[in-house]
Amino acid sequence: MLSPKDSPLGKLLDQYVCVRITRMDTTDVGLFDRDWNNAVYFFALNAEEQIYLRYGGRDAASPETYLDLNSLEVALAQGLAQHQRYLSGELKLDPRPAPFFPREIPLLVQRTFAQRQCVECHLIGDFQNIQRERDGTLDKLTHLYRSPDIKTIGIYLDVPKGLVVKEAQGAALAAGMKAGDRIACWNGTPVLTFGDVQYRYDKVDRRAKGLKITVARSSKPIDLTVELPPRWWWTDLRFRQSSVDPRLDFEDRRLTGDEKRKLGLRPDGFASQVKQVSEFAKIRGTHDLRMGDVIVAVNGVESDEFADTAELFLKLYTRAGESSKLEVMRDGKRITMPLKTYILSFRK
Repeated sequence: MLSPKDSPLGKLLDQYVCVRITRMDTTDVGLFDRDWNNAVYFFALNAEEQIYLRYGGRDAASPETYLDLNSLEVALAQGLAQHQRYLSGELKLDPRPAPFFPREIPLLVQRTFAQRQCVECHLIGDFQNIQRERDGTLDKLTHLYRSPDIKTIGIYLDVPKGLVVKEAQGAALAAGMKAGDRIACWNGTPVLTFGDVQYRYDKVDRRAKGLKITVARSSKPIDLTVELPPRWWWTDLRFRQSSVDPRLDFEDRRLTGDEKRKLGLRPDGFASQVKQVSEFAKIRGTHDLRMGDVIVAVNGVESDEFADTAELFLKLYTRAGESSKLEVMRDGKRITMPLKTYILSFRK
C-alpha cells in the first residue's frame, strides 16, 4: 500500500499482515468466495483463516461506487476490533467453508493450467458457469445475476461512512429505514462493510419475497422487514462479459399496462418494445428487429414468472448460440422472425 505510515490509514495497515494475491492457481477459492467480477476485494482474516469481514464489491455503474479510502479506513478499524473480540473469546465465527480450488474446474484446467497461463479472477467465475451449464447445474437467476443492487430496494449508503444509510427509498423506506441508520445485520448475519452486505445479499434465494435487516439507530437495534420487489435480483450483465450470457444485439423496454391494453396483449405478458438495435445485428445475422417493434412472444411463450421483457426471457431461458422464434408486432401486423443468439468470444 502507498499510504504513509504516519497517516491514519497507514497506522491501521501497520497492524495487519498485508498479502496481495496475484495468481489464483493454488488459492482456496472456497474460503475466498466472492463475486469474481469485482475488480478489488479485500478479506480481513486471522491466522486460522477465519474471515472477519470483506471489503470490496461494486454495482453495474462502476467498479468504484462503494470504494474509497475513508470507507477502507472504517473497515480496517472494524477488522482490528473483531480480532480483539476473537482473542478475548467473545466472537464466534462461522465454520470454515469446504476447500475448493481452481483445479477442480475441468474446463479451467484445459484453458489455463494446461496452457501454462495465469488463473485470473474473472476466469474462475466464467469457467465455473460454463462448467455448470455443461453439467446441467447452471441457475442463471443465481449464477449469472450476481450481487443484487441494494439501490433496487431503495438503500443508498453514505459510502465514506461504511454502512451508514444516506437515504432510504422504496421498499427500504416502506420498511422503516431512515437516513442515519447503520446496517448491522443482513438476514440475521452481522455485517460490517458493503462487501459483507453484497456477499450476504447474493446468498438470498432469488424466489424470496422478503428480507430481514437490522439497523442501529441511536445505538439501539431496530429489526426491519423489507418486502422484496419483483426482479430485485436483476442487474445489468453487460460489464460481466459472461460466456453463458446469450448475446442478442438488441435492447427493449417493458410496455405499460395501458400500452398492452391498446395493443390487445395480455396484461401479465412480457411484451416489450425494441429501443435499441446493435449495428452488429445485420453483420452477424442475429435478427431483423427494428426500433419500435413490439416482441409479444418467444417460442410461443408470452408470459413468465420472472421475465418482464422478451430480452430478459431470452437471457434466462436461451443458451448462448441457440436460435429462437420471435412473434413481433410491426405497423399493426403480427409477424414471425428467427433470432440467432451468439456466444461472446472469450477474452483473456
